[in-house]
Amino acid sequence: MAETHGLMERLEKAVTRLESLFSDSQRSGGMEFDAINGLNGSIAPYVEAFDRLLNGSVAEFLRYSKILEGDVKTHAEMVRAAFQAQRSFLVLASQCQEPQEGPVASPMSMRSVLTSGPCLSQLPLPPPPPPGPPPIFDTETVKDEGTAARSALFAQLNQGEAITKGLRHVSDDQKTHKNPSLRAQCPAVRSPTKSHTPSPTSPKNSPQQSHAPVLELEGKKWRVEYQEDKNDLVINNTELKQVAYIFKCNKSTLQIKGKVNSITIDNCKKFGLVFDNVVGIVEVINSRDIQIQVMGKVPTISINKTEGCHIYLSEESLDCEIVSAKSSEMNILIPQDGDYKEFPVPEQFKTAWDGTKLVTEPAEIVG
Repeated sequence: MAETHGLMERLEKAVTRLESLFSDSQRSGGMEFDAINGLNGSIAPYVEAFDRLLNGSVAEFLRYSKILEGDVKTHAEMVRAAFQAQRSFLVLASQCQEPQEGPVASPMSMRSVLTSGPCLSQLPLPPPPPPGPPPIFDTETVKDEGTAARSALFAQLNQGEAITKGLRHVSDDQKTHKNPSLRAQCPAVRSPTKSHTPSPTSPKNSPQQSHAPVLELEGKKWRVEYQEDKNDLVINNTELKQVAYIFKCNKSTLQIKGKVNSITIDNCKKFGLVFDNVVGIVEVINSRDIQIQVMGKVPTISINKTEGCHIYLSEESLDCEIVSAKSSEMNILIPQDGDYKEFPVPEQFKTAWDGTKLVTEPAEIVG
């Protein structure tokens, strides 16, 4: 609040100073001066435009600010004083001739007006002085120096074999490839194209963080995570509302008994899954070398971003839909005559325009 009162006093002093300037101008000029309209009651066009601003948005701002009270009202009084000082300055400027040089107002009054708000800072300032003439170079001197340097260079190149006469002779005892003692004194230079064995002080890559294996029921989700070389993983006592999420399991096998809602295999390698029944979907994502055996029924199996996936269907699950994207080496094994027959899932497709729409079909494997 102290800073606010201080700024209010500065604005009031600015107004008082401008009014004193008006009085001095009246006494020196010998003409009638109106503190509101200027000399002889005439108003400059830009003062009239400023009055329209005062009577419009500024008056509306002051009216609403008085209603809010508190700091808002105090700030509004400061704005009012600033706009009054600005108008007084504009009236004074309209009655004065443009100065030949120097500022259009004293530093104190100008600074007081300009700090009152961004909208009051757009004052016309005298144009900057024109730039001085560019530096004058002696083009003839530059041209002569360039010609002389070029002539000296060509004179050296035209010496032929004589150009080596200025080189200093290096004896055998000064050559590093013939003097082992010099090689020992020179530091070894590392080749940028060859790899080097890191020194004991070189920073080493920190080992990958290991995670504890998980196989637990969390709410309605069976979590099977970070299992390594486990071929006896079993989930019993399942319910229809439960789901299974298998994450980063390698070289392991899991059997899920009963009926669950869905199963997801994510970021697994060399992983085997055997399950009874799934009422929703079995999903394989970002994995490699996955084997799935369906003992009962499953409506949909989805394979995404996976390399190598073998699916063994049962007699009950032959109506299962296989949806694949961005995957390779996918095979579906169908039971026939007590054994399984393997059918590859197409990875390549061809698309053609039939006159009304695009038609896509698997491309035949040649060879």
